[in-house]
Amino acid sequence: MAVNNPWTWGLGRRKKAVARVRLKPGSGSIVINGKPCEVYFPTAQSLRAAQLPLQITEAETTYDIFANVKGGGLTGQSEAVSLGIARALKTINPASFDLLREHSLLTRDAREKERKKYGRRGARRGFQFSKR
Repeated sequence: MAVNNPWTWGLGRRKKAVARVRLKPGSGSIVINGKPCEVYFPTAQSLRAAQLPLQITEAETTYDIFANVKGGGLTGQSEAVSLGIARALKTINPASFDLLREHSLLTRDAREKERKKYGRRGARRGFQFSKR
């Protein structure tokens, strides 16, 4: 028995942030962790990054988006949401694959924070040398 499910899922990751994104046909509202997108991402840069896949595919008013995001900071979370939306849009409309790939929206940014090493102040910075 098949269930008619209107939701399309997309998973996005960036640094330590993980975003689980759901899309369904609707009016274009974006809700992240129960808050409107404009409230959750207060800076223009993070808001723009999260909405970029929708603007490129011209689908801003076509889908309602619900995202659960945890971990990381503001930039990591906004880019994780962006990747999740792009993956869900690719599933809904395979014709948008080339457009999303052209703008590098389907590529997971693999850069992570480098771990701190022993004998150092940070990941690479050593202690200040003193001759006397």
